[in-house]
Amino acid sequence: MRDLAFVPNSKSVTGRRIGFTLLFALSFVSLTALMAVTLAPGGFSLLDATLLVCFMITLPWTIIGFLNAVIGLLLMRLSKDPVKNVCPIEPGDASRQISTKTALLSCIRDEDVEALHIRLSAMLAELVRDKAISPFSLFVLSDTSDEDVAILEEQMVSDLKQHWSADIEIVYRRRTINTGFKSGNVMDFCDRWGGQYDFAITLDADSVMSADRLLDLVRKMEANPNLGILQSLAVGLPAASSFARIFQFGMRLGMRSYTLGSAWWQGDCGPYWGHNAIFRIAPFKEHCRLPHFAGKGPLSGPILSHDQVEAVLMRKAGYDIRVVPEEGGSYEENPPHLLEFIRRDLRWCQGNLQYMRLLGLPGLKLTSRIQLGLAILMFIGSPAWMVFLGCIAAISLMMPPGHWPINTSSGGILFLSIMTMVFAPKIATVIDILSSKHARARFGGGVRVLVSAFGELFFSALVAPIMAIAHTVFMIGLLFGKSIGWGAQARDLQRLPFVLCASKLWPQTLFGLVAGFWMVSQPFALTWPVLPIALGPLFAIPFAMATSTEWLGRLTQRSGLWRTPEEQAPSPLIRDLGLIQHGGIAEEPRDPDHTGDPAPAQA
Repeated sequence: MRDLAFVPNSKSVTGRRIGFTLLFALSFVSLTALMAVTLAPGGFSLLDATLLVCFMITLPWTIIGFLNAVIGLLLMRLSKDPVKNVCPIEPGDASRQISTKTALLSCIRDEDVEALHIRLSAMLAELVRDKAISPFSLFVLSDTSDEDVAILEEQMVSDLKQHWSADIEIVYRRRTINTGFKSGNVMDFCDRWGGQYDFAITLDADSVMSADRLLDLVRKMEANPNLGILQSLAVGLPAASSFARIFQFGMRLGMRSYTLGSAWWQGDCGPYWGHNAIFRIAPFKEHCRLPHFAGKGPLSGPILSHDQVEAVLMRKAGYDIRVVPEEGGSYEENPPHLLEFIRRDLRWCQGNLQYMRLLGLPGLKLTSRIQLGLAILMFIGSPAWMVFLGCIAAISLMMPPGHWPINTSSGGILFLSIMTMVFAPKIATVIDILSSKHARARFGGGVRVLVSAFGELFFSALVAPIMAIAHTVFMIGLLFGKSIGWGAQARDLQRLPFVLCASKLWPQTLFGLVAGFWMVSQPFALTWPVLPIALGPLFAIPFAMATSTEWLGRLTQRSGLWRTPEEQAPSPLIRDLGLIQHGGIAEEPRDPDHTGDPAPAQA
């Protein structure tokens, strides 16, 4: 098998970026021209021009996802070591004792203390089992505003110290005012204790990392002194929620091919997602302090989506930012229901739109500016799609029934092309899994993978327009000063009541009703491509309620669908967390000391 070898020098990375840019430009021009040809019959009106512009706004992410997927699939199938090809850094010597000190930063705010206790205990237990505890200290960095929760946090830390203080230093610090939100929390650590440590590994409240993964990150940082941030590939933990199970299965499908492809051309300007990653403290403290935007309004104040900004600032200072695109040993929880998914996405939306004030920042690498621009387009694409659909409806209503002024042949080709490109990252990974007996077994078998993949594609088709409407409504609200802020995240399975869902999802329902009435007024042969766009919003309320229920979660677990390798063959760390389901019932978390008794519910 021919290996797509990666030569780690600046010329090869530059060549790849030039090649990727040319492919992107060719795709962009071709798809834009195809849309223009589709709209050409009957003349080119103002509505047609608006349609074309909105289509062009949505293209960059579609094309980049497709190209990343194709490159990722080629690497997965033709390379002996895809990870080394796209992350050509020294691995470090596993036989040598680690000489540096690393702080594990658990950044929390009004979290479920019982669940946090279990996660931290499981991580510490694994480090002790592997005799890997000595290079690490644990810092529980709280921004909690609730006094009752703060008391529980103190009790939890006291219990952790009682069990582990002989092996590891554990520090608890609480800020009563969370200046700068999470980025301010981390920088406060750097200012207080950063001089005592070489590296820090950031953990969200739902983060869990194995001892092997933690040690691997530290060794790579030791062996590569110019490495500023090294991001691990976090995958979803086994979940009881049907929403989370299907969502994270789709993420798992798309993540590997997409991340391999993006790392191939981004190289030393990689991503940082703010957690499950390691950074070099000294340059981070010196170069990654985030600006506080002056003025009033939702795009002023501290930066909400801090991670990618910290990455581009670290790269500006001359340090490499890399991602290790391999699965295993790095985990996170995904939103348990639709409303929490929307809330999290809206915070990212507001934060990413703040990047508009950073695009002109002096000294940034070109790739870094492109990353910031793409982060903005990620959300601007949603209202562009809404305007696009509105223009289609307006044009159809202005014409006699069944007589759309479009080229149906080129329109059909365009539709199939866009749909293929949208789902390409997931399709690429499914191809890779089905091509390997070992990979098929890790996901429970080829038939299960195919059925799960088709079910997830349908799930994604329903959720995508719901999210696009949520983004659009939220961005309209930003114009009038609405802000999402930074609150505690919902992480547990809970049945959503009808009134709450209706109060949050009525814009989607209204859109679905309007889209349904419009489709009835037009020939089905012309409107069928819009059917998924109407169905998701129309049934948003019952969809949100059903996928938040325990019974549907148990049903999806018992079906064996959307099963990930962590469920198929759980590691000791995953078992310690008590997340593996048998007949829909989770195992009790194992005792951190492995005495055979269940771990305490909380300190």
